[in-house]
Amino acid sequence: MAAIVASATVFTTLHLSIPTTTFLNLPRRHLRSLITSSSLSKTTESNITFAPPKSKTALPKPDSLGDQLFIPWVGPDEKGNLTLQTTPSQRFLKAIAHESTQRKKKKDNPTNKINNPNNAKPVYSKAARRFYNERFREPPQRLAKVLAAAGVASRRSSEELIFQGKVTVNGSVCNTPQTRVDPGQDIIYVNGSRLAKKLPPKVYLALNKPKGYICSAGETETKSVFTLFDDFIQSWNKRNPGVPKPRLFTVGRLDVATTGLIIVTNDGEFAQKVSHPSSNLSKEYIATINGAVNKRHLLAISEGAIVEGVHCTPDSVELLPQQPDISRPRLRIVVHEGRNHEVRELVKNAGLQIHALKRVRIGGFRLPSDLGLGKHKELSPASLRTLGWKS
Repeated sequence: MAAIVASATVFTTLHLSIPTTTFLNLPRRHLRSLITSSSLSKTTESNITFAPPKSKTALPKPDSLGDQLFIPWVGPDEKGNLTLQTTPSQRFLKAIAHESTQRKKKKDNPTNKINNPNNAKPVYSKAARRFYNERFREPPQRLAKVLAAAGVASRRSSEELIFQGKVTVNGSVCNTPQTRVDPGQDIIYVNGSRLAKKLPPKVYLALNKPKGYICSAGETETKSVFTLFDDFIQSWNKRNPGVPKPRLFTVGRLDVATTGLIIVTNDGEFAQKVSHPSSNLSKEYIATINGAVNKRHLLAISEGAIVEGVHCTPDSVELLPQQPDISRPRLRIVVHEGRNHEVRELVKNAGLQIHALKRVRIGGFRLPSDLGLGKHKELSPASLRTLGWKS
């Protein structure tokens, strides 16, 4: 280690004392002998000095346009020809300033989120709006019908509310039940409460009516068929959140002692079409008779009877085969008009007494065999078509 330090000292001394040209021209063997002899004659002490560091010369600052870095700009000259320029055009500078100003305004504008095109409602073409209005949007309806469909009251009670001046349309009292309104566009108030813009959807239900229930509401002394739909109405909000509950009513009626098929809906137009005699929908009943039945009874029933001042005749009368589990005879009677107590009057006019009466079919829809008493099921589009209704 000491020899290495001594060699380095001698080499430094030689480097400082011998001219550079002489030192570089020496052969390697002469240089080795020179360093060895110098190390023997010189002491280990040496004075090493270093040259001061060179100061960094600062770059001159550009003081004129010619000393600056040249950035070429291509732009039109006074004659409109494209030329190479040293500065951008005034039009370009104004555009940059305008863009920065507008960007700052958009950033500071609190309504920027509201005016954001991504949050705006979609704009549909005239053809798309026409297609929707012709096929999906319901036309304006009579005010009384809208109130009844919204579940405010029955149509007759809704007309009374309108006549009493308790209904306003767009801020004005309306006394005409025939006024055409659109719940989605018009603002309707009933007794100070606003009517929902969205009406409940159409509901079509088939009920197997038990004995002892009437087909109207409001009478507390007798059970109503609408009490059989309490669970359906109570669970409506869970199945249809935000949609008003439908106001249900029966299509036609069955007397309190008659069981079987009855249609329940909130569609007044459907109910009127199905129950009207012009629909030509037949209704089939099964009548269980007390006592024996013979051909004379069947002939008397087929000849008809006077019901509500009108002579009514059935479409067909048939004695059903005897069954082991049923001791009483049964008749299948098909009628079209369906007047009040028509089947009972036909059987009574033939000298027979009805033990039980059940309706099993309306039009092409038959009461499902698995539908228990007091139960209901929703009608499918195919079932509605059997009733002559195209939904």
